[in-house]
Amino acid sequence: MAKKIKKKTKIKIIPLILLLLFIIIVFFLVSCLLKIPIKNIYIKNNKILSDEEIIELAGLENYPGFIKTSSHRIETRIKKSPYVKNVKVTKRLLAVINIDVTEYDLLFIKDSDKKIVVDNDKEISSNKEIKEIPILLNYVPDTIYDKFITAMKNVKEEIRVEISEIEYTPTEYDEQRFILYMNDGNYVYVTLTRFNLINKYNEIYPTLDGKKGILYLDSGNHFEIKE
Repeated sequence: MAKKIKKKTKIKIIPLILLLLFIIIVFFLVSCLLKIPIKNIYIKNNKILSDEEIIELAGLENYPGFIKTSSHRIETRIKKSPYVKNVKVTKRLLAVINIDVTEYDLLFIKDSDKKIVVDNDKEISSNKEIKEIPILLNYVPDTIYDKFITAMKNVKEEIRVEISEIEYTPTEYDEQRFILYMNDGNYVYVTLTRFNLINKYNEIYPTLDGKKGILYLDSGNHFEIKE
C-alpha cells in the first residue's frame, strides 16, 4: 500500500505582513483624525450672551477633538441657557464649527423681584447684568399685566432700548395708562390701546427741536415742555 504524501501548507508571509501593516496604518490615521482639535468656532446672532459664554456653555473652551464633538450635544448644552430660544450647530471642513443662536427678546425687568420677562411670557431669574432693558417700576394688576406684555412684544427692539423705566400710572378715566421714562430725558404717557405709537418715537423726537418734556400719546398727541 502506497504511503500518502502530506503536503506542507506554506504560510504566505509577505501578504500577512502587508495586511498587518495596512491595519496599523489605518488605526494610526483614525487615531490622528480623532485627535484633530476644533480649529475655529464662529458664532452669530448672539446679543445677550457673549461668544465666550456660548463657548463655555457648549463645553468647547479647550477646543476638543473635532470628529468626536457632537453637534447635537453642543445644541443641547447651549439650550440650557434661559436666554436661548433655539440654536443650530453645523460642522464644516477644516475643523470649523458654526453656531447660529436665536435668543429670546427681553421685554423688561421687574424691579420688584429682578426677574426678566421675555417674549414667550417666561420670566428669567439671572444674576447676569443686562443693559438696555426697560425696568418696570411698580405693580401692575393681572388683568392689565397680560395686555401690557402683549403691547411690549409689539414694541420694536430699537425703541425698547431707548426706554429706561416704565411706571403704571392709571387714572379714574384710564386704567391702562403708563408712563415711559426715555433715556434722552423725555417722558411719554401712553395707554395700552395706543401703545404701538411709541414705535414712532424716533420720528417724533426730531420735531421736538432738542427740547425736554412730556409727550402725551395716550390722548391728543401733544408735547409739554419741562419747566
